[in-house]
Amino acid sequence: MTKFSSFAEFYPYYLTEHRNPICRALHYIGSGLVITVLLFALLTQQWRLLWLLPLIGYGFAWLGHLVFEHNKPATFKYPFYSLAADWVMLKDFLTGQLKRKLAG
Repeated sequence: MTKFSSFAEFYPYYLTEHRNPICRALHYIGSGLVITVLLFALLTQQWRLLWLLPLIGYGFAWLGHLVFEHNKPATFKYPFYSLAADWVMLKDFLTGQLKRKLAG
């Protein structure tokens, strides 16, 4: 198993595990729904909804890996880096930086 000593080392690897655009789109959908449910739960104080967050976030991502990427999600080997990388990848997509970083 490859060891990464920093997130900066991990992120390029993470992107190689997310080359399929449909897989990435499923990650973005899951992340967007996580934000939506979290905000809704906070605003309405319906705390029981919080159990949905990992199910929604990981469910969409893992479906993308199983069906489209055909690899094992990085979450299993690198849970904390992987969680952070999901949000960085979304930020890179929204700011137009992802295409360059995928090619890098």
